[in-house]
Amino acid sequence: MPGTKEVRTKIKSVQNTRKITKAMEMVAASKMRKAQERMRSARPYAEKIRDVAAHISFANPEYRHPFLVERDTVQRAGMIVVTTDKGLCGALNTNVLRMALAQYKQWQEEGEEVDVCCIGGKGLGFMQRLGANIVSEASGLGDRPRLEEIIGALKVMLDGYMADRFDRVTLFYTKFINTMKQEPVMESLLPVSGERLGTPEGSWDYIYEPEAKSVLDQVLTRYIEAVIFQAVAENMSSEQSARMVAMKSASDNAATLIDELTLIYNKSRQAAITKELSEIVGGAAAV
Repeated sequence: MPGTKEVRTKIKSVQNTRKITKAMEMVAASKMRKAQERMRSARPYAEKIRDVAAHISFANPEYRHPFLVERDTVQRAGMIVVTTDKGLCGALNTNVLRMALAQYKQWQEEGEEVDVCCIGGKGLGFMQRLGANIVSEASGLGDRPRLEEIIGALKVMLDGYMADRFDRVTLFYTKFINTMKQEPVMESLLPVSGERLGTPEGSWDYIYEPEAKSVLDQVLTRYIEAVIFQAVAENMSSEQSARMVAMKSASDNAATLIDELTLIYNKSRQAAITKELSEIVGGAAAV
């Protein structure tokens, strides 16, 4: 049995750790509420612009935008991987990176070359260790991401698709379901397909003014930006929820460990006292 001094030191260490995890849990809970508000406020626009994109994909304008054209063969694929900048959020990053890695290996086995855009420090580090070809990245977004911080990395992928360097672009992120559940999602971003977005209840064409090209260039670019920003907002809300749950679990485990160590400490202390009393009684009897 370890000595009382060692056990006491370990109890103190676990208590200090529990203070940290408890504080991190409270901070994550506060940030989670704000992140969920930003995510929910962005959802209506993202859903509406998805409907618009679905209608456009089924329409037959005189100008067919490159984002709407399916490629006959796929030789090069682009991946946009959204992760967190910080850790201590459970298996959140592991799940989405596992999904991205499986798809990455599948494409490589099919003979496709893969270029990667990383949004978030954890995904960037993972892809660097994997040896992937990273063409753009955005990290250090903080707790309130802004579109202008993401647009540069995203533009590299869009320009690559327009220049036929990519034949398709796929988005990986974590979707917020509720506080206890977050799901990794793989979403085909380009080409824009009505079948993947969901067939609208009634399809119709639009009247384009001044011309279809200028309107579709703006609308479809805004659509891609909205989808990416919504994915980042969903991922950030999932991050804070997962971190709060992970820190609560760590705090509970620390409390259980403190109770167990306290019991060991009391037993060790009682054994030492009993031994001292036995020695005193034995010495008195000898006298």
